[in-house]
Amino acid sequence: MSSHAYLKPESPRQRNERIRRAETHSLETRTTEAWATIISRPERHRHPGPAITVSGGRWFEAFKTGAEFLIAATILLLSLPVLILAVLAIRLTSRGPAFYTQLRLGQRGVPYVIYKLRSMYYDCERTSGIQWCTRGDPRVTPVGRILRKTHIDEIPQLWNVLRGEMSLVGPRPERPELVAKLEQDLPYYRDRLLVKPGLTGLAQVQLPADTDLESVRNKLFLDRVYVSRRGLWLDLRIYVATAFYLFGVSFSTLRRWFNLPAELRVEAENDQEEIILQRRATPLYTTVSIHN
Repeated sequence: MSSHAYLKPESPRQRNERIRRAETHSLETRTTEAWATIISRPERHRHPGPAITVSGGRWFEAFKTGAEFLIAATILLLSLPVLILAVLAIRLTSRGPAFYTQLRLGQRGVPYVIYKLRSMYYDCERTSGIQWCTRGDPRVTPVGRILRKTHIDEIPQLWNVLRGEMSLVGPRPERPELVAKLEQDLPYYRDRLLVKPGLTGLAQVQLPADTDLESVRNKLFLDRVYVSRRGLWLDLRIYVATAFYLFGVSFSTLRRWFNLPAELRVEAENDQEEIILQRRATPLYTTVSIHN
């Protein structure tokens, strides 16, 4: 039986509480309004075709949650000196707070507040608008470029893992206002919401950061591969691949060394066939073969 991410409409009381929470964290109301659009009109985001089934059972989910809590707590404690130095560098070199909060969508489309070290100039989106970060982005501060290069800016997200809002491994969380658009342009985009978002993942260790719709399409394919094939062995490979990636090992080398999966099996509509989608070398594309 395939699993689907059906998003339930919220009550006026729930909506008011969510907006209050967003305002508490200095988030703009338009961000929550984009989320309201997603949950109030789910029929606009339904796409026909094959769906994926979430792999792993309850035992895996329980083990993954417990193990990742211990790992996240350990890494957070060990990285405190680095985190303190990063906070000082941010405060001394640019205006604004050191920490950055933003609304993201988690498992089953539940919104939550993500924590990061601020790597851009304070309140820069007021003039630039919402957009993906590009190479040489002028919104990024000099200190922020170092934080992004070393991924130190991601350390506070370990707090989200401890709170149970994120996993160490999973699809990257996206902003509600971007999801509203992406779900219209990309079929099956909400399949990413079937599991908790992660700091790293199958897509993150094989492809660079999102810069446009096509890059999101490529990552979506690998996110769906992870959702349909996740398990202890795959997570372990992604953990180690992430460590090598932080030391500069290329995506192609990681893919080869760790034999990372790039094949997605889904059920056809008549449940009598299996559709196999395969990922090929860059540029990314898929081929479909049907087996009786």
